[in-house]
Order: sequence, then structure tokens, then C-alpha cells
Amino acid sequence: MITDTEIKSKGFQLLAQHLGDVEAERFIALIQREPFDYTKWRQDLDEELSLEEISRKARALRNGKTEHSA
Repeated sequence: MITDTEIKSKGFQLLAQHLGDVEAERFIALIQREPFDYTKWRQDLDEELSLEEISRKARALRNGKTEHSA
């Protein structure tokens, strides 16, 4: 098992690799200040959804709505 520090370091490296340093920092800031449960949102994420559908689901979770009431 790796340490929390190693997880954070590897996680940021992956984010920066795919998003760039600035967008990786923005992602972290958004996750920290948003009132939605990222873990629940990620578990419910369907890999076959379009970016628009993923965004809509994230907004619905953030706003405390269910998929049917979005």
C-alpha cells in the first residue's frame, strides 16, 4: 500500500499529464469547493456517456437533484 503523500503526488502527475498544470490546479480547486460528493458521482459515472451528459449529471448531483428531476 502506498502512502497518502504518494497517492496525492501520483494523482496530480496524472491530472497534469492529461489536463496541464493550470487545469489540474483548477480541477483540484473545483473539487475542494464544490458541494457535491465526487466519489458518488464517479461511481455513478457511465463510461459511455457524452461529455454533455456527464456534465449534466455532475450539475444535477451538485444541485442535489436526482437523475429524473434534472
